[in-house]
Amino acid sequence: MTTHLKQGAKAPTFTARNENGEKVSLNDYKGKKLVLYFYPKDSTPGCTAQACNIRDNYQSYLAKGYEVLGVSPDSVKSHIKFKEKYNLPFSLIADEDHALAEKYGVWGEKSMYGRKYFGIFRTTFIIDENGKIEQIIEKVNTKNHTEQIL
Repeated sequence: MTTHLKQGAKAPTFTARNENGEKVSLNDYKGKKLVLYFYPKDSTPGCTAQACNIRDNYQSYLAKGYEVLGVSPDSVKSHIKFKEKYNLPFSLIADEDHALAEKYGVWGEKSMYGRKYFGIFRTTFIIDENGKIEQIIEKVNTKNHTEQIL
């Protein structure tokens, strides 16, 4: 699965709720660089490795002017537990209706052990200060994701 979005395109705007139930919008990041990463599920091995890799290198992101937002179809309650358990210093978006994932073209049919289901394709979007997509990472290395981004 490949997103329909392309490098250099305007990032789709959104307003969604974070783990605290607060509204978060793409407009909140105007003038800043944003790492918007989509992941399938809280507290699963790959998603935990990815979140912890970003956490462990978070100061490097800030030093280079990046903000970070994680997005999954998990609930606010699930995000609170995930964030607290792993001490994540960035916000997580609860995209329970997968509207944000669909906007970014990362929601679709997947297959595991012969079973078909719908879910998120692990993808990261680097969005520049003007809201344009600077980079799209579709083949995410969960253990070394920071190297791919920075």
